[in-house]
Amino acid sequence: MKKADRSLMLAGLLIGTGAIYFIISLVIAEAVYPGYSVANNTISDLGVGSSALIFNSSVIFLGALIILGSFFLQKGLRTQLFPLLIFLTGIGAVGVGIFNENYGAIHLLFALITFLFAGLSAMYFGLTEKNIIKYPSLVLGAIDIVSLVLFAVGINLGLGHGGIERLIVYPTLLWAVLFSGNLLNK
Repeated sequence: MKKADRSLMLAGLLIGTGAIYFIISLVIAEAVYPGYSVANNTISDLGVGSSALIFNSSVIFLGALIILGSFFLQKGLRTQLFPLLIFLTGIGAVGVGIFNENYGAIHLLFALITFLFAGLSAMYFGLTEKNIIKYPSLVLGAIDIVSLVLFAVGINLGLGHGGIERLIVYPTLLWAVLFSGNLLNK
């Protein structure tokens, strides 16, 4: 196995592990938060109160693994732009976990960085990849970006504030798992 392939596989393992861990932790955090509503509460609401430790540590862990994965991705691909998009996604996630919603604008900035660069990563991959997963990558990235715009202008499509936010987050988490599987198959 070539060194580049090992680097890509390690990137896939790190990013996929972070995404799967965060998905499981998100479900647990929602379950322990009293009266939590996926329609009415944002995901960041989980960063305060009884679910704070679970949520904040898992989003920091996700971000750290994405950042680490971006370095291996850069080594394996020998390109700068795509790993940079992934890196910025990880920085945003770490920031969301460190600066919960009680920090106001700084939390929103890190959430925007995470949401925007996750969607751009999926779309960039979809535009540059030659195999069949380019299509779901484009679709999942587009769902993220369109939902982010709708969220920003206050249109929730009847899903509630929390529901439209999940149309930003879930597609990119699904993409991260799909992307990771692709890398692990190198």
